[in-house]
Amino acid sequence: MLLIPIIVSLIGLLSVFFLIWRINKQEKGCPEVQKIASYIHKGATVFLKKEYKILAVFIFIISLVLGFSPIGFKVALAFLLGALFSILAGNIGMRVATIANGRAATAAQKNIYSALNIAFSSGSAMGLAVVSLGLFGITLLYFIFHDPQIIYGFGFGASLVALFARVGGGIYTKAADIGADLVGKVEKAIPEDDPRNPAVIADNVGDNVGDVAGMGADLFESYVDSIITAMVLGSLAVGLMGEKGVLLPLLLAGFGILVSLVGIIAIRLFRKGNLHRILNQGIFISSGLMILVGGFFIRHWFNGKMEVFWALVLGLFAGIVIGLVTEYYTSSSRKPTQEVAESSQTGPATNIISGLSLGMQSTAVPVVAISLAMLFAYYLSGLYGVAIAAVGMLSTLGITLATDAYGPVADNAAGIAEMAHLGDETRKRCEELDAVGNTTAAIGKGFAIGSAALTALVLAASYIQIAGLQFLDVVKPEVMVGLFVGGLLTFVFCSLTLKAVGKAAFSVVYEVRRQFQDEKVIKGEKEPEYEQCVKIVTNSALKKMCFPSLMAVFVPLVIGFALGKEALGGLLIGAIVTGFLLAVTMANAGGAWDNAKKYIEEGNLGGKGSDPHKAAVIGDTVGDPMKDCSGPSLNILIKLISIIALIIAPLL
Repeated sequence: MLLIPIIVSLIGLLSVFFLIWRINKQEKGCPEVQKIASYIHKGATVFLKKEYKILAVFIFIISLVLGFSPIGFKVALAFLLGALFSILAGNIGMRVATIANGRAATAAQKNIYSALNIAFSSGSAMGLAVVSLGLFGITLLYFIFHDPQIIYGFGFGASLVALFARVGGGIYTKAADIGADLVGKVEKAIPEDDPRNPAVIADNVGDNVGDVAGMGADLFESYVDSIITAMVLGSLAVGLMGEKGVLLPLLLAGFGILVSLVGIIAIRLFRKGNLHRILNQGIFISSGLMILVGGFFIRHWFNGKMEVFWALVLGLFAGIVIGLVTEYYTSSSRKPTQEVAESSQTGPATNIISGLSLGMQSTAVPVVAISLAMLFAYYLSGLYGVAIAAVGMLSTLGITLATDAYGPVADNAAGIAEMAHLGDETRKRCEELDAVGNTTAAIGKGFAIGSAALTALVLAASYIQIAGLQFLDVVKPEVMVGLFVGGLLTFVFCSLTLKAVGKAAFSVVYEVRRQFQDEKVIKGEKEPEYEQCVKIVTNSALKKMCFPSLMAVFVPLVIGFALGKEALGGLLIGAIVTGFLLAVTMANAGGAWDNAKKYIEEGNLGGKGSDPHKAAVIGDTVGDPMKDCSGPSLNILIKLISIIALIIAPLL
């Protein structure tokens, strides 16, 4: 049976290479497009190389600590493999995105669907690379060691890389974006992605290192953690025959890759009409097929017992519900985001108040969806059912990530169209793709946050079992301290990452202002020193990503060894509850602010350059680090501390 996920993983990887080959065959564009695309590719490559050098040091040290500790070399090897595969997944995504962006801009000169085809092919390559590498790595380790407990090391490696990638990439992309917007759009009233803006290349590089490489590592970690947790619980579940409980998550993940491929093909076939509908059709087709295939297989696998199947369906539907609710709150065609745009008529303060209110309100349905899925899944199949629900939520990640990862390519294409002077119509088409990409990216974040909450809850419950605790007694002061420290951890983590973005953006603003003092730059008679802004945000992001990321590693260690296993259990619960709510609030508020700005730019409420537009730009600037740095990083944080707790549980 292990051959099935191996073969499916290889099919997925072959599909990735095929998509890259197809993208490479597309027209590169005029010399100016190629020059700008090469700047973006070079900037992204330089940043990732420097980031990976820093990461390599931490990976090496942690591998040695794991190997020479009672935890053992097997876990250390799994940790190394998880880290390397996570780096590889993010790297593939970044490289294909920087190949596709100029080609998508060139294709937009013909029509919007040609540009969609290239951008979505890039996103599909990213999505399939993440799920295929994740499934291949887990299956390989289980084939070698035949012990799912060891594979927690793979999840630890993936989580560590994901946190560094999300924090570092998020600081980079948002510092560049904010610096470019505040000086270019607000102070100088020049268009977004204007080639006169010295931060414009850094901004486009950031889309790739943060929203592609960082997001890819993020969802790679979510995907593998859900599978590993289900495998471990399957090995312990009562009533499951032999290895079937362990193998089922691997097989379901394999089926998920196949149905995602079908959904990707469907989007390519039905690529006319409303863009939202085109992308949603692919997701719904994949989800429907997953239910049919999963139901048929589970019925056969467990001799007619369907409890596990319904747990799978619950997770899949909870993910879709969270995605649709996210779309409702963040789409520019929906009332909540339009209300945020309308609030901009009275200035940036009311815009920010409205966006924060929307973000907080948007937590209600996701919490209810996760709670119901968890309750009914537990009722059906115990803790194993909850783990299978998390697997179900991410089973079609191949296509949901594809619809997410195409957004940064469309954003880059819009920037290249502006800088290379490809015409207003081309720019407008790319901006339309980008607006849809903002919503699909928000939906992707919803899936990631929802699955993170489910997976982290299962990891925390698994920790309580492995640590030999029957329950957590909140009356005990150690448990109460753990709960408060866990809640505090998420707030301090967000504070550090938001502050890091603000400081880096401050440096970019001053650099852009300095260059604008040269009249030749502002008149377009002299090319700005783009590399200076790239250098500033690269160095700043790499310096400031280390402390918040390492804090996530050391706080559970300190609490566990200083206050004991019950306090560590409390820390996990406190971090999961506050982290989930904060992540949803930040992601949806940021998405709404972004699309409220775009709603005005479409010609509503005065259009570009109006006072409401300037207020909306400021609101979007506040939301940028929330939705693309701090918020998404939280779902990695809550799983990373849970996996660390599981690994050290035997030592407490």
